[in-house]
Amino acid sequence: MDENHDGMMGGLPVNINKEVPTASSDAKSITALIKHSGDVIGYQLSDGAKVSKEEAINIARSGGISGVAISTRNGEEYLRSLPDQSEGNNLSSLPSIKE
Repeated sequence: MDENHDGMMGGLPVNINKEVPTASSDAKSITALIKHSGDVIGYQLSDGAKVSKEEAINIARSGGISGVAISTRNGEEYLRSLPDQSEGNNLSSLPSIKE
């Protein structure tokens, strides 16, 4: 990963993530966002499981989801893609499932 000297990467602060869990060797990946009224309420994982946002944060924290970090906005934790130079692998680029 190529970090800039100004503390930014891809237009975001390098330290934007609260936690960057180490994914286990059998960690799942997020394949889709589950949305309700435009808000992300959960995620579909690579094994087909659908989990709430809170469940996904706990799974990621224990190393069960790869490629994500835990961040906080307005006091609420959420998952975000690990920062790199590619936008194609961002969570916001994934398909959405409406519920």
